[in-house]
Amino acid sequence: MPDILNDSTADSGTLWITDPGHRAALLHEARRQFDFFAASVDPAGGFDTLDFDGKPLPGQMRELHTVTRMVHSYALAQMLGVAGAEQIVDHGLRYLASHHRDAEYGGYLWGLEGDTPADIRKLAYGHVFVLLAAASAHQAGHPQAMALLEEVWRVLEERYWEEDHGLFADEWDRDWTPFSTYRGMNANMHAVEALLTAYEATGREIFVQRAGRILDFFVGRIAPAEGWRLPEHYDANWQIDRAYSGNPMFRPAGSTPGHSFELGRLLLQYWDLRGRPEGNAPQDARRLIEQALEDSWDAVRGGFAYTLGAGGKVAIADRYWWPVTEAIGAMAALLKLDARPEDETWYRRLWGFAHAHLIDHARGGWFPELDANNKTVSNQFMGKPDIYHSVQAALFPLAAGLSRNAADLKRLDPQTAALR
Repeated sequence: MPDILNDSTADSGTLWITDPGHRAALLHEARRQFDFFAASVDPAGGFDTLDFDGKPLPGQMRELHTVTRMVHSYALAQMLGVAGAEQIVDHGLRYLASHHRDAEYGGYLWGLEGDTPADIRKLAYGHVFVLLAAASAHQAGHPQAMALLEEVWRVLEERYWEEDHGLFADEWDRDWTPFSTYRGMNANMHAVEALLTAYEATGREIFVQRAGRILDFFVGRIAPAEGWRLPEHYDANWQIDRAYSGNPMFRPAGSTPGHSFELGRLLLQYWDLRGRPEGNAPQDARRLIEQALEDSWDAVRGGFAYTLGAGGKVAIADRYWWPVTEAIGAMAALLKLDARPEDETWYRRLWGFAHAHLIDHARGGWFPELDANNKTVSNQFMGKPDIYHSVQAALFPLAAGLSRNAADLKRLDPQTAALR
């Protein structure tokens, strides 16, 4: 089995993302994840949440973001040439159409229990993941993916896009009556991800233009005024709602440094797709990423604090897997752009922590949360919630550039992970 830590290069000055041994280990880790999460497929439709052993957990709601992330992830697998990935993509797209799609009012329902709608909200967060799934499936060659992309884009345009602000609203009831006046950073950040992927899949200028407007707001306006941190919650006029405290897991108060890693990487992807114009994008991306590293890394135990309060003070110290995966992707992007010794140190530190505490070497997948002693616990997450975050941590460093990762996945040698 290839060693993802690749200790032979520890003092050689070689970047891990260019080292053949590390690259082969990353590809091996991605394939282990694809093998493990293939057991999520429910032959009756949809995907199950898996326990630590890879067995379906009973009684789990089928949520829109879980289905779409599986489609996206296995579209990446299909582009890598993973056997059976094409069938999983098709399985997920059929379930979206038969169960999540609302034939009466349009759009996509958030959650189902069996065949029964259980959470009928229409969330921008879910709809942008439908766009991501459609764009990735189209890149992988699925014949129905473009029709889905067109459909969900119409919904996003007509129901969520706020032209005056250049941002997406968050939520509606099933019949498109107002559900709340809440506005959020998270849905818009993932909208940037989906829009950039849709642009790479189709070449349509509107997708990259909309991504740019969202980035202008959060990176050009909010981050510099907030010490290069990103407040999560806003009111209907897109003013920061500092008093908001929703669900402590999915809408925690304050800022979430893991999202700074994601948005920093996405800013570099956008800048690259725009032809690397003059401006501050590389510096701004680095400031977002480095501020999150400084604020939230636990120097004693490793891992990242989940949320920050005023002035960057740690608010929720709980440590989850996904910020580590996103930090890996962010550091890989910085290394490709302008490699500095501290970037390589962070990249190796993050993989070292993941290797020691998060990757399930025996069964596959990553453990989602740790206690104070770096032991696996299940306080907020049951089982292994998804493949999306962790498999991208393994795949993003393998791409040559900052954008168009899908094209690079198709060029990877299946044995060595060298680009052909």
